Parts: sequence; C-alpha cells; structure tokens
Amino acid sequence: MRYIALLRAVNVGGRTLKMDRLRELFEAMKLRNVETFIASGNVIFETAASAASLEARIEKHLAQSLDFAVPTLVRSAPDFAALATHAPFAPRPSVAKAGALYVGFLKSSPTAESVTRVRALGGAGSEFELHGRELYWRVEDRRAVLQISITKFEKALGCTATFRNVTTVTRIAERYCL
Repeated sequence: MRYIALLRAVNVGGRTLKMDRLRELFEAMKLRNVETFIASGNVIFETAASAASLEARIEKHLAQSLDFAVPTLVRSAPDFAALATHAPFAPRPSVAKAGALYVGFLKSSPTAESVTRVRALGGAGSEFELHGRELYWRVEDRRAVLQISITKFEKALGCTATFRNVTTVTRIAERYCL
C-alpha cells in the first residue's frame, strides 16, 4: 500500500531537515519507494503495515534519529486522493486572489465541542468544515493564517494537527495517488 506521511514542524522554527536525509530515515525503517514532495515534510512511501502503526513507528524513529519530536500523520493513497477532491465549500465560488484554502490533517477525530472552539478562532473571513479527520479552512485573506498558530489549533481540537495548502494536497494526490 502507498502512504503519505505529513510531518509537522519540519523546516520551520529552526528545525532544518534536508529531504535526502529524510528519505534515508524512512528507508532505514524498511519502507519502500520513498520520495519526498517539497521541503515541508511530505513523504510518500510503500509498505504492508497499517497507517495507525506507521504513525507511532515513524515518530519514534525520527525522534531517536533527530533528537526532537516530529508529529506524524499518515494517510493511505486512496484516502488522500478522496480528501483532495472533496469540495467542502461548494457551490461557493473559489476564494479571491488574496484568499486560500487549507487542509488540516488531524491525528484523531475531533468532538463537536472542539470544532466549535476552532470556529471561534477564525473570525470574519474564515470558514471551517470538518470532514472525517480533515479540517478544511477557507480564508478570504491568507494573512489570517498568521494569526492562528498550530498550537492554538491543537489546543482547540484536542489532538495533533498539521496543515497544507490545498494546492500542495492536490499536487500530491495527482502525482502519487491517482
């Protein structure tokens, strides 16, 4: 099975990790056909293991190898392809030129209360839609993303999360999942 691992806090905040080194770390776990996609912690690989077991295994190996924690979220290629084509804000028009659409990948399914807390973070010009373990975030002005830290999202959601621009998600799905 092909999987996509989404690593949080890679190549931000002074934690620099070259993609060649990241591929080596994944290959050391006996994962096959390892590739990275842009330098923001997207790793594509193949294995017979389950997604749930992979998250813990990858996190443990990276923490031991890098001396810092790397929260990891894993999705199968079919699941990733489905979430890339999900249109949570249809039939609304595309966001304006200054806006953006993000996909938040969550470690676990949030409660209704946690989704309410996330919606309160957004303010005017932000919309959120939960679909499975993904939180879609539409912003009319992409500068709004600078106002909500990942830590605030995780506190509101009650679980680990990482976000990707929908363009990155679509490109990964088209290249590795279809």
